Amino acid sequence: MAESKVTVLARIKAKSGMEGQVRAAAMSLLAPTRQEAGCLEYVLHEGADDKSVLMFYENWASKEALDEHLKKPYLQAFVGKTAQMLAEPLDVTLWEIIG
Repeated sequence: MAESKVTVLARIKAKSGMEGQVRAAAMSLLAPTRQEAGCLEYVLHEGADDKSVLMFYENWASKEALDEHLKKPYLQAFVGKTAQMLAEPLDVTLWEIIG
């Protein structure tokens, strides 16, 4: 069976006063991630009504490509660096295109 594309929605909520630091850390992931072979789309959004909420909208060529992304040192560093700056745990969900 052919590998299917995978979509990721990753929601991040910064603690009050930490919004700028979390936003800067998230922005630093854009360039290196977009250069990964399996990355089809990697877009960062900010809440229109709540600037403490960020969301990555990601499309990957396959689950394997996503798994490789999750191992990247810069992503692991982001998770470690922001752990104490978040108001709640990262909310990451995977989606498959059906139509």
